[in-house]
Amino acid sequence: MSEALLEHLVRGIVSDQDAVTIAESERHGEPALTVQVAQGDRGAVIGRQGRTIRALEAVLKAAAGQSPVPSLEVVDED
Repeated sequence: MSEALLEHLVRGIVSDQDAVTIAESERHGEPALTVQVAQGDRGAVIGRQGRTIRALEAVLKAAAGQSPVPSLEVVDED
């Protein structure tokens, strides 16, 4: 559920919506989501002083309820 929600939110932020890819993984035994966006959109997803990425994490935390909340990582499209 959090993967689909995150993809929906990120597509609303970026200019190149087709370049958005969300990958689920595990980091240090905890769930993690990697957000891949076009090179020019990385700053928009992170935001000034990380405000946007922290807001995305807060939304995921609220949606998760009692489930573990995945950490987020933003990478550029190769």
